[in-house]
Amino acid sequence: MLSHRDIWRAIDMMAGRHGLTPSGLARRAGLDPTAFNPSKRVSTDGRARWPSTESIAKVLEATGETVDSFFAPAATVARAGAHPVPLIGLAQAGSGGYFDDAGFPLGAGWEKIAFPDPGLDHAYALEISGDSMEPVYRDGDVVIVAPGASLRRGDRVVAKTRDGEVMAKVLGRRTADTVELISLNSAHEDRRLPASEIEWIARIVWASQ
Repeated sequence: MLSHRDIWRAIDMMAGRHGLTPSGLARRAGLDPTAFNPSKRVSTDGRARWPSTESIAKVLEATGETVDSFFAPAATVARAGAHPVPLIGLAQAGSGGYFDDAGFPLGAGWEKIAFPDPGLDHAYALEISGDSMEPVYRDGDVVIVAPGASLRRGDRVVAKTRDGEVMAKVLGRRTADTVELISLNSAHEDRRLPASEIEWIARIVWASQ
């Protein structure tokens, strides 16, 4: 029997298979974009919240997947258990030696955390520090990042500039010349940077909140 965690994992994995964030999957299915957000999975008093059968039916229709293809990967992960995923703090990520020029993890300075296999090559974890990403990501939250995954406007991303700044933002308008990065915290300004100043951008595919 699949648990509350398994059901939400199945939604996250479906989103990843279609190159979407959970909010992007919800939008494709015609649902409220926040319907699958991690913050919606547990109530304020700590009770587990489950996705409705109607919402699952809508994402199956929108993606063309079957009930079996929806549940089987999550069930396989649940049976297989956790896998080691490389982890680094966001504050450390701007230092040299942790990423190649395309944003893929390298070097030996990474810690490891146990995490269900996200099914994405070279995925890694970043631990959020500070309050610049509130209320979406808070100090101590861990996000799973998938370098090389397709990017769309509205995706939550981690971006690194050529001068070493690493930030979690929402991808806005992107042209050959400029990249717009929208702040998650309204107290922080949006960024509009020359594309030449961006070293890499990678999509956030999951968050532990």
